[in-house]
Amino acid sequence: MGKHSRLPANDAAPEAAAPDVARVAHPHVRYYAFLSYSHKDEELAEWLHRELEEFRVPPALAGKLTANGVIPKRLAPIFRDEHELAAADDLGEEIEAALAASQFLIVLCSPAAAASHWTNAEIEAFKRTRPDGCVLAAIASGEPFASEMPGRKAEECFPPALRQKYDRRGRPTGKRAEPLAADLREEGEARRLGLLKLIAGMLGVGLDDLVQRETTRRHRRLAWLTAASLAGMAVTSTLAFTAIRSRDEAREQRKQAESLVEFMLGDLKGKLEPIGRLDALDGVGSRVLKYYHNQDITQLSDEALAQRSKALTLMGQVASQRGDLDRALALYSEAYTGTAEEVRRKPDDPQRLFDHAQNTFYLADVALQQGRLDTAEPAWRQYKDLASRMLSLDPNNMKWRVEEQNAGANLGVVLYLQRRFDESANQFQQSLRMIEALATADPRNNDYQKSLQEALSWLAQARMAQGQINESISLREQHVRLLTRLLAQSGDVFYRQKLVPAERSLGNLYWMRGDIGPGSQHFRAALDHSSRLLAVEPANSQWLEAAFQLELDFAQHLASAGRRDEAGPLVDAGCNSVRGLVAKDARVPAWRAGLRDCWMARSQLATSPEEALKDAQQAITVARTVHSFDRVSDAVALARSYRMVGDVERTLGNGAAARTAWSSAFAAFPKGIAQRPYEMSEDLLILQRLGRTAEARPIAARLDAMGYRTTV
Repeated sequence: MGKHSRLPANDAAPEAAAPDVARVAHPHVRYYAFLSYSHKDEELAEWLHRELEEFRVPPALAGKLTANGVIPKRLAPIFRDEHELAAADDLGEEIEAALAASQFLIVLCSPAAAASHWTNAEIEAFKRTRPDGCVLAAIASGEPFASEMPGRKAEECFPPALRQKYDRRGRPTGKRAEPLAADLREEGEARRLGLLKLIAGMLGVGLDDLVQRETTRRHRRLAWLTAASLAGMAVTSTLAFTAIRSRDEAREQRKQAESLVEFMLGDLKGKLEPIGRLDALDGVGSRVLKYYHNQDITQLSDEALAQRSKALTLMGQVASQRGDLDRALALYSEAYTGTAEEVRRKPDDPQRLFDHAQNTFYLADVALQQGRLDTAEPAWRQYKDLASRMLSLDPNNMKWRVEEQNAGANLGVVLYLQRRFDESANQFQQSLRMIEALATADPRNNDYQKSLQEALSWLAQARMAQGQINESISLREQHVRLLTRLLAQSGDVFYRQKLVPAERSLGNLYWMRGDIGPGSQHFRAALDHSSRLLAVEPANSQWLEAAFQLELDFAQHLASAGRRDEAGPLVDAGCNSVRGLVAKDARVPAWRAGLRDCWMARSQLATSPEEALKDAQQAITVARTVHSFDRVSDAVALARSYRMVGDVERTLGNGAAARTAWSSAFAAFPKGIAQRPYEMSEDLLILQRLGRTAEARPIAARLDAMGYRTTV
């Protein structure tokens, strides 16, 4: 959340308002928040108003100083106009006074609110006089920014003034605003979690602070115990043993505290994970580890050891998504040590083998991201061995069968990365047949559906590498349809994050075939999913990486097709994301590759040959520093950078310099390896530039047989 102007905290109790009487703005009253809504949403507005004013801030938070000021004991009073506004041209002194006296503006968003002149006027008035004021959105129905999506304008729930930023002078800038948004569309626990997110935004605290306290409030007995246990061992020793003197009671305390830990890693994590908020997930893991701080894992009970390992794995996942791979590796390694101890104690327990296999996989995944394929491959083979042991112990367990299928697919990934494309395609085809049978037999099983989409994705990738572009498109279309259906059913961000590379890959495939219209359509669908993800968690490095790869890919295609005006903003956005990630960790190969691709994209869009030459030369400089696990891809990209320098030199009339650059491209291009279609295309371009027509002719024929059309 950004910086906001603050009013003095108000700890007064809620005002008692008579039924059906409008609350009026008194000139001496300071309101904690102003609730703006369409009267078509009055029922939900009443619920929200009541819940906010009745909410009691946890004593542990009240009085603390945050970026939003001192946290009050109560969120009161909240101003809500209970009468329809008169048909006038302005809001009236009463409403304007209430807006001016409110620390926050809460907008209950729906298609009715988006179309309401008065709701929009209240937002404008607040932003004009309080450009730094905090505006929060509570979604009642509809979809944020739907007006930007073709054919979905009627679903827009954000009023126009909410969708744009205002400058320091209170003037609209036309730039897109991303207000903190809480989802109240579903009843029950989902709505309660949305309410807590809204309150956390006003208090300036993490969602986990409130979620955790809300959970303990529902479990009164566990609340007291958790306050003693999870604050740390020092506090536990001080409070627990002074309050509970008998050994039996101390054991009961640990049992119940660990029961709450189990709840945090189970039910609570399950509710937070689909939302995609890293701060809340990180908070859950941190709380659990505080409880087990400095405890010898060999002395922990089996249950405690398992919970500690799960917390470490969860925090490793969060660190990985934030792009902190060193921390992720350390956390996964510690979790791996814990699950190894679990297996040592009971080597024939398939559940323990499963937990150990997960940490084995994550260690392999981090190694892969860091470009250490020699470390990733043996870890994946160990993962496969663990899955086989699980299945041999319990042959009828479908979960273990899926795990073995996933392990087989991962071996297919190793084969693919080794450019053994035919072997990898066979491995992926076997995995797909197995998981399709399971998913058909039990279509509601979420694990089966996740494995099915992964198998489709990799088989599509392998078919593309084999040059079977039409078959790859068919598989990728099936993949996108499955993800779209699962996302609509669950709302889980897992499926949206998978849709970004899936739609991007499908867009690339259509462009390979020369189908620009469908290709652009799928790229734009990917951009929409990417923007929705980053609106939820802008710091997610994996989502930022997927975003810049998408933007730079699409920009390259558009520039090649002469659509430079469309390509420019995409290059700017992609390069901005790349720079931010490289500043975080310049060692990550994928991010350095993004920086290289950024310079190449800028060279394509340069306004003068001199500028294009400078950018292409910078691309060469960066390309020489990219050392990923796929050295062939690194070499192809370096060759492309040299080829682009030669093309610019030719434009400048420097024939000798152009031929020197093209010769360097030819020398850099890897020889005697299996090539994917777009790599074959680059090889062809370099040979054509050098006039090596005899070598170029069979490559051109193979690309033509695939249906591939070069665009440069």
